[in-house]
Amino acid sequence: MSEPAVTIPARQGRAARVSRGSTIEIINTRGTQVVDLWALCPPAFTEHLSMEHTRVALGRLIPRVGDPLYSSDRRPLLTLVADTSPGIHDTLMASCDAARYRMLGHRGHHDNCHDNFDAALRELEISPPPLPAPLNLFMNVPWAPDGTLRFEPPLSRPGDLVRLRAETDLIVIMSACPQDLTPVNGQAQRPVEVCYRIL
Repeated sequence: MSEPAVTIPARQGRAARVSRGSTIEIINTRGTQVVDLWALCPPAFTEHLSMEHTRVALGRLIPRVGDPLYSSDRRPLLTLVADTSPGIHDTLMASCDAARYRMLGHRGHHDNCHDNFDAALRELEISPPPLPAPLNLFMNVPWAPDGTLRFEPPLSRPGDLVRLRAETDLIVIMSACPQDLTPVNGQAQRPVEVCYRIL
């Protein structure tokens, strides 16, 4: 039996306990929102979902349906079992943080994915470990043969979703990215809510 859908408000984060064999479904409600996603292994939380290890194991930059996603100890933590989006996600970019917004010219506080990661874990009474690199769901970062990268609006559509099956007990953390100074969350540069549920 699946649990009710949980809304992650724009600019905020949530964490969920996902048991081995369960699936977490992340829904891009309006189609324009990037979701930074991490997974940590209890109880020590030192082993985590690793984009660098996943890229090595898969031999490509973007996972496809059926692909396992690997940990920092090179074992599968999640498997991508469904993706109704065009399949454009990012495994290269670091999560936004206060320093990123200062680099973009913002003054004062700005909501960010690093803070959302920490806050979501504290809601579960977990002390946040160092921030791993995220899987940036729905994020569109095209790359060119000369190595240049661009930040483009998502190609996902309203209601597009991904499903990830847990291969071991995990804490999964998600952030509805607050980026509003580049078009990664759509041409309007306005972050919006997303939803998730455990199946």
